[in-house]
Amino acid sequence: MLTRIYGTCFPTQKELDKYLWQKEEAEKRDHRKLGKQLGYYLISDQVGQGLIIWKPQGAIIRRIIEDFILKEQAKRGYKIVYSPHIGKKQLWVTSGHWDLYRDKMYSAMDIDGVKYMVKPMNCPMHMMVYQSERHSYRDLPLRIAENASVYRYEQAGELAGMIRGRHFTQDDSHIFCTEEQVTDEFVRVMDYAFYFLKAFGIKDYYMQLSVRDPKNKDKYLGSDKIWKNAEDKIKEAVKIKQVLFKIKEGEAAFYGPKLDFILKDSLGREWQCGTIQIDFSLPERFKLEYLDEKGKIKRPVVIHRAIAGSLERFFALLVEHYAGAFPLWLSPIQVAILPVSEKFNDYVLKLEKVLKLEGIRVEVNFDNETLGKKIRQTTLQKIPYMIIIGERELESYKVSVRTREGKDLGLVEVNKFINQLKSQIEKFL
Repeated sequence: MLTRIYGTCFPTQKELDKYLWQKEEAEKRDHRKLGKQLGYYLISDQVGQGLIIWKPQGAIIRRIIEDFILKEQAKRGYKIVYSPHIGKKQLWVTSGHWDLYRDKMYSAMDIDGVKYMVKPMNCPMHMMVYQSERHSYRDLPLRIAENASVYRYEQAGELAGMIRGRHFTQDDSHIFCTEEQVTDEFVRVMDYAFYFLKAFGIKDYYMQLSVRDPKNKDKYLGSDKIWKNAEDKIKEAVKIKQVLFKIKEGEAAFYGPKLDFILKDSLGREWQCGTIQIDFSLPERFKLEYLDEKGKIKRPVVIHRAIAGSLERFFALLVEHYAGAFPLWLSPIQVAILPVSEKFNDYVLKLEKVLKLEGIRVEVNFDNETLGKKIRQTTLQKIPYMIIIGERELESYKVSVRTREGKDLGLVEVNKFINQLKSQIEKFL
């Protein structure tokens, strides 16, 4: 009887050791394990597989990410919109999703004799926003954005915690512009993406130009001329920014080519998150128009972009990248106050109030446990700073500060400590 045995060969002991270390470290950092341990999210069989419920600690981080996105979009001229979770089936027929994306869509539901579907993408909804008003070249570019939930069917074997689910939230945006504005707008989006990744501590990434499968063009909308034009626009923008990119066939959206951001975490693993796409097809299918400077009717070009991509997937990346030990500005609890005994509780409550008024996320551990056990609990929760309050701290109106890494920062004046925290937060540290 023959038995097939598979193995992996490494040229050197050093490479083998690195592989074993990465494997062990990846298991420690698994967002599914840390998500449960740190109370970030849950998936319930009673709700359904692939459907994420954010718990309070995870929801705090999500809100910080969303607030960052909204603030940056406002600075960059985006207008916020909101759209429903369902739409008529005909909307998805017009957009092309029904013909080319149906395998990722859920079954239609009958409402008053009309077929409706939950949305797998926000694009058609945003086409409606543009279509609802008349536009001239003076109105363009029009940048609209929405942090919106979408629903896509994934097979059970493809589901992987927050990395791949059946419901997720996109920081989605559509920029309607003239063809002459496309390159400049694309560059602006790239600048935003670079800033976004730097703020969240992602320094290692590369660009991937995802194009059509040349052997299976029936899977895509638009002519060869339209696709070449869109690809050339992306290459022009990338050339301006002087960044390298790889070309990947068969990974384009069905309506146009895209520039994907492939991120590398602290273990060197690759994650596809953000994307920027150029689309000449949907404006044609939805008959979008604007008047140019000569009064002639023209079609706008649409740039689709999602910088985080899926917030759930980006969150999972951050959890594994930081091993759950988020930088101060992202940590759900930034400071834990540990009283040595209950006789210091009054002072601790006053201190908690001061910190909260200064915008610091703080938690007090009133458990009737030893100080050593409280420190261990706080360390396991990966809270950046802990303040220990005893007799010495009460008398001096100072705080003893300790980091989650075990470094003792000694006695620090309360106001000085608060200013240090604020300085770190402002620098995204």
